[in-house]
Amino acid sequence: MSRKDWPVSLSSSLSGSMESILAEYQAAGIRYMELTSFSHRYFQEELDFFRRSKEIAALAREYGVTIRSIHIPFSEKDTYDNSSPDPRVRDNSVRYCAKLLGAAAEAGIKIAVIHPSNEPYREEEREIRITSAIDTLSRITAIADALGMTLAVENLPRTCICRTSDEMLRILEAIPNLRVCFDTNHSLIESNVEYIRAVGDKIVTLHVSDYDFIDERHLLPGEGLIDWEELISALEEVGYSGTFNYELADRETSTPEHVAANYKKLMGL
Repeated sequence: MSRKDWPVSLSSSLSGSMESILAEYQAAGIRYMELTSFSHRYFQEELDFFRRSKEIAALAREYGVTIRSIHIPFSEKDTYDNSSPDPRVRDNSVRYCAKLLGAAAEAGIKIAVIHPSNEPYREEEREIRITSAIDTLSRITAIADALGMTLAVENLPRTCICRTSDEMLRILEAIPNLRVCFDTNHSLIESNVEYIRAVGDKIVTLHVSDYDFIDERHLLPGEGLIDWEELISALEEVGYSGTFNYELADRETSTPEHVAANYKKLMGL
């Protein structure tokens, strides 16, 4: 598909007034959202998403916004870690994800993004953690499948699992229905383009931001070193057909208005 077929999207934790945030999306012409948070408690307690998921999705639709994906939290590594060698920790992750995905499915959300691991880890841990991640992700993928959702595992930087396309492909080969969320500022060992071409049509959603090739920065595209024409062309080459979903760190430059303007510039609109 052509880049012109990728609608703009923006990740948001809906902190503050949901109505005011959705009004900003509406005014900027952004019609898709990823609902996200670092904290497991955010969905369960602060947002009360398990009880109010349908209400939240309906409110978004009133503003012309579709919540296309949900980002499963990834903090609290001693309690929830998909790559933990401790089966009790992995079981905690599966139980939490089952509840969260159930609420998301009720709200009509189709994609769940998940981290394969937390960090930091020692190199000698990698093999057991990859095997452990495959166990956890296979169970969560089965839950997503039963709910009519797609689970998308995210490529990660530094010592995390899936920091290379080889690790990602190993997990994908073990779990045929698992798909990929490609984050454009996480590739520190191989280039974005190499990673995209290796994973190919398994990519179903994106986290779009820029960086300095030293560590993740979640900058607005154009503020880092990514060759965006090269990256976007690689996504077209592998047939990417999802949204162009931004995930940014600086709230001052990541407003819906800024994102919409940046998207139009990148896409040549």
